[in-house]
Amino acid sequence: MKASNYFIPTLKETPSEAEVPSHIYLVRGGFIRQLAAGLYEYLPLGFRVLKKIENIIRKHMDETGALEVLLPILTPSELWQETGRWEVYGKELFKVEDRKGRLFALGPTHEETITDLIRKNIRSYKDLPKNFYQIQTKFRDEARPRYGLIRGREFLMKDAYSFDVSEEMAIKSYEIMKKAYKKIFDELGLDYLMVEADTGAIGGKFSHEFVVKAANGEAHIVYCEKCEYAANVEAAKYEFELDKLPPEKEKPLEKVHTPKVSSVDDVAKFLGVDTKKIVKTLVYILSDGTAIAVLIRGDRELNETKLINHFNILDARLATSKELEKMGIVEGFVGPIGLDIPVYADVSVKDLHNFVVGANEKDYHYINVNIPRDFKPIEFVDFSTAKENDPCPNCKSPLKETTGLEVGHIFLLGTKYSEAMKAYFVDKDGKEKPIIMGCYGIGVSRLMAAAVEQNHDENGIIWPENIAPFKLHILALNMKDEKIREVAERIYNLAKEKGIEVLYDDRDMSAGAKFKDADLIGIPHRIVVGRGVKNKIVEYQHRKDQQKQSISIENIENFFEELV
Repeated sequence: MKASNYFIPTLKETPSEAEVPSHIYLVRGGFIRQLAAGLYEYLPLGFRVLKKIENIIRKHMDETGALEVLLPILTPSELWQETGRWEVYGKELFKVEDRKGRLFALGPTHEETITDLIRKNIRSYKDLPKNFYQIQTKFRDEARPRYGLIRGREFLMKDAYSFDVSEEMAIKSYEIMKKAYKKIFDELGLDYLMVEADTGAIGGKFSHEFVVKAANGEAHIVYCEKCEYAANVEAAKYEFELDKLPPEKEKPLEKVHTPKVSSVDDVAKFLGVDTKKIVKTLVYILSDGTAIAVLIRGDRELNETKLINHFNILDARLATSKELEKMGIVEGFVGPIGLDIPVYADVSVKDLHNFVVGANEKDYHYINVNIPRDFKPIEFVDFSTAKENDPCPNCKSPLKETTGLEVGHIFLLGTKYSEAMKAYFVDKDGKEKPIIMGCYGIGVSRLMAAAVEQNHDENGIIWPENIAPFKLHILALNMKDEKIREVAERIYNLAKEKGIEVLYDDRDMSAGAKFKDADLIGIPHRIVVGRGVKNKIVEYQHRKDQQKQSISIENIENFFEELV
């Protein structure tokens, strides 16, 4: 492909809305352009990369025996109402109305649609197992679309769905897909972790995320270097064996004056105690309007996802100052003793002795509080957010923490959708049973961003070879020089004959501009045709290390044989 006939609108300056490397370089390199917040156009270079990522995914999905389909983007609201997700999915679900007033959703995922297809066409155990996948545009009305392709409102996704006769067989399907995902991300050359994850709005029995390590990632991961345990902080189980405080004899409960002291650090400093002995009392309003109090140790942070999952609700939020006042609760000095709402406690509180809580009175705290003498929580629950140096749930070694981009997510759904939508089959024993399901997603367009996040330098992108838009970049440094032009054309035509994907920069531009564009675009292999042609030599560079190597023009065919 000749650059003079192509469309590569590179930019010298960074767009004001671009904050992370993938967003900056994909826009500056002429791969994508923003139409509106969270909506991107894929230009020729970007579309080539996208198709290569698709084909790698498609290859490994086909190897598992999964069958490719294409489902409608518009899905009738009735299907979502059958599973209860019309409301559960929340404001991220794009809802549209046709001219007859019928409601539809723009699919963010397709569990309902595929389950409807299966219940209409599969009747017997003889029709199972089955696994269907598609690569298709999805829509989510993100509250804060940002970081380019990392968090958009329209994106390309591969979603797959398995259907089995038993949980045992469903787990086998899950493991097959897990292995396929590892092959996909390995072939893409990504540094990633497979982590235990929260099932979220998709639901199901358990799930795993595939997270590409990236400084700008929104996923927070804890992992163990010793036993390979890894989990999203929203799903990580917390164990307290390594940092329990030593047991103490109970002391008499005492109310103490703590004037204008309400934060954990300030209370600990004022009373001269460890923050681990301060217990925060957080008042939450659940989605059904119920108010509850949750206790957690002062050095821990409450994980709202765990809270929502425990109560099986849509949402939860901290009570406002006005709501606390209406309940007769003094903000900044809330405590569990005598509190007139249900009290739950994080497991971090379970073995504390002589700890400190708010006294439900302005400028006062209780010290030497003990359970169950002074109050009794309804139950102890793991509500805590995992963090670095917490003990690994498996081997107790200190956990490490990192950030990353979620690029894949797999779920063992069980019968969540098949029971709700009556997707049954007749088993060998003649009995009707719900189909056991799994679902498996990969963010195809997000993978493009993830690859750039892990493969770039200060000059631009360094594409992994198997997803680069072209394999070879030929730069003719002076198109007015007949000899340079003739040699560059000859090398370009020879590369095409050898089946090498090649971009030939034949534009009438300065050498400096061509080098800057070449670094920005990031094609792995580069041949520079310049003044060396007088000595029958061209220059080779690899984008990654920028080391220069002289190649005899007579040997260029042998070089291409090696490149192929």
